[in-house]
Amino acid sequence: QVQLVESGGDSAQPGGSLTLSCLTSGFAFRQAGMNWYRQAPGKERELVARIFGSWNTTNYVDSVKGRFTISRDNNRATVTLQMNDLKIEDTAVYYCHTRIAGRAYWGQGTQVTVSS
Repeated sequence: QVQLVESGGDSAQPGGSLTLSCLTSGFAFRQAGMNWYRQAPGKERELVARIFGSWNTTNYVDSVKGRFTISRDNNRATVTLQMNDLKIEDTAVYYCHTRIAGRAYWGQGTQVTVSS
């Protein structure tokens, strides 16, 4: 079955860096678009970054452009979110997501807390 397992969430100070990873299994990873979402307390879940399967094209929400980088390792079926210059407003639970045959799959989430 499709599995998405996030790791790397932690506490960091403003200006710091964290790297989130999502290890996947159970589907054809190379062809799949992969996404990172986040949900802050009291807010709706939002799409942070995406990377498409065929051309490795990436998209980012404006608030993280120039600070976050999404990448994929097709050999390891892993998608990574490198987060630099973290801000307090980046505090959220971060989720790995993909859609296979019209069905959405989510990881369990990993907590990122940015505070001074």
